[in-house]
Amino acid sequence: MTEETGPLPFTTDLPPVTREDWLKLVEGVLKGAPYDKKLVTRTYEGLSLDPLPPRKRDAAPIAGRPAGAPWIISARIDQADKDGANTQALEDLDGGASGLTLVYASSPHAHGFGLPDGEVLDRVLDEVMLDLIDTRLESGGFKGRENALALAKLVQDRGHSPADLSVSFGLDPIGDLAAAGSAPLPWANLAQRFSETAGILAGKGFKARFARADGAVHHAAGASDAQELAAVIATGVAYLRALEAAGVPLEAAFGQIELALTADVNQIATIAKFRALRLLWAAVQRECGVAARPAHVHATTAWRSLTRRDPYVNLLRATVATFAAGVGGADSVTVLPFTQALGLPDAFARRLARNTQLVLLEESNLHRVADPSAGAGAMETQTEGLAAAAWQIFRTIEGKGGMAQALTTGWWQQQVAEVRARRAKDVATRKEPITGTSEFPLLGQAMPAVLAQSPAQPVPVAGALAPHRLAEPFEALRDAAEAEAPTAFLATLGPVAAFTARATYARNLFEAGGIAAPVPEGFATLEDLTAAFAVSGARIACLCASDEIYAEQADAAARALKAAGAKAVWLAGRPGEQEAAWRAAGVDGFLFAGCDVLDVLGTAQQQLSA
Repeated sequence: MTEETGPLPFTTDLPPVTREDWLKLVEGVLKGAPYDKKLVTRTYEGLSLDPLPPRKRDAAPIAGRPAGAPWIISARIDQADKDGANTQALEDLDGGASGLTLVYASSPHAHGFGLPDGEVLDRVLDEVMLDLIDTRLESGGFKGRENALALAKLVQDRGHSPADLSVSFGLDPIGDLAAAGSAPLPWANLAQRFSETAGILAGKGFKARFARADGAVHHAAGASDAQELAAVIATGVAYLRALEAAGVPLEAAFGQIELALTADVNQIATIAKFRALRLLWAAVQRECGVAARPAHVHATTAWRSLTRRDPYVNLLRATVATFAAGVGGADSVTVLPFTQALGLPDAFARRLARNTQLVLLEESNLHRVADPSAGAGAMETQTEGLAAAAWQIFRTIEGKGGMAQALTTGWWQQQVAEVRARRAKDVATRKEPITGTSEFPLLGQAMPAVLAQSPAQPVPVAGALAPHRLAEPFEALRDAAEAEAPTAFLATLGPVAAFTARATYARNLFEAGGIAAPVPEGFATLEDLTAAFAVSGARIACLCASDEIYAEQADAAARALKAAGAKAVWLAGRPGEQEAAWRAAGVDGFLFAGCDVLDVLGTAQQQLSA
């Protein structure tokens, strides 16, 4: 706009765009398909998320990490060898990390590695300037007290002023109970021991975060976002009660607790989860009659989303999760290296974990704006929905006697198991796809190096919230298939245009189970098809064509393949009314969107080994 021309027409003449205007455009794309079924997302919490919610114009930013303050890049130190752990720490700090997360062998997040419990960390932290970084401890197995006191002794030996250090001691006996399935003492005794340890640390002059309410053990076991939030709030409230009973004023007790959540691959859901945590904790403060003050919130990228197959996709997962945690207001972030599920990550994998955060901070400047998603309709709707759902679950936990009691009776484990089972079904049917594993697998891919292979995972203890990764069932199928290098013959019928879509679908499905399924160029006659099958070495076949060609040729093709020695014949597509006739002709099963892919692949592997 200039003084001569006046306002530009397109800035003044366009009418405001309404939701109804958007819906008209959407209807043209959906071509009669129901909007609610195609575009509305339904979460494990029971929320229905409309993709076109109105902007929330009166929304205010949620108080959290201050605008312009970067989050702490907290590098994971988990090597048992002290010299190796020290090398890790120094390399991470030299490479841009601003904090360290010391993972002990007892931690449920150690996954077979970790620092020795109870050790004085003089060698591990040699040349590390504790007064310049943030230090976090991750213990487990009710070892938090001895590890915290060991670090406190090191601080004393080095002559640091404890009050000047940024330390999160991570005392989390309820998290230990959740991970172990049982406790050596009743909760009343554990709570007293917990508050005594916090008192000892406070007496030494630390003004740090003594306790941690951590959602990671619940998330790794399969909890929904609302369940993870509720577990964190209920655990935090239990620690508040324990500290208050020990004589700590409530306002001071709030400052002694760190909250920790898992950052996962659903970007909007993760941002909303971190924002919802701030709302929930402020609600707890309000109910306690304490002035609202933002808690320190730590984020760790999700263990359950990591894959062993095509692990490079984990780099993308970590980037999305870190972005979401940063935008959601996390004060510190730990990124699991992309090879964490394969074993002990090497320096290269650790560098990428650091650089993922450095790029988002230094190049993308994500930290410059406080709560940048405030007011966005989708974000506000999901934040408020998650907070409401989590608060209701929290109230139910309180009605059961609190988080420790809910775990002791097994009620909480059952709640998490129900959601885990629902998600497992979605993974099996690829409603929740895993790129590089259940979708678009790469056979024969070389694996990146690790310092040590992951040890065999222990058998889960009854009552324990055992960690798992969503990709594990598919990875087990791939592992079982690799020794035999099996193949499936794709029996394509008709011209290329008629079979390409379903042949591509079938190839990706079979390869998700480690069964190679090359797509042929097509066959002129049924005799050519059966001859090609005979020389392929395959023991199973899958018909691939359009519905019209199936109606004409599927019956004869299935009979011919069985006569040529096929142990099993599959058909790519829904059978509909033809199922009985095709099965009578020799078709053993069907591949289609929404089928149980794990069941199909397990059956196919059995057919191949028969």
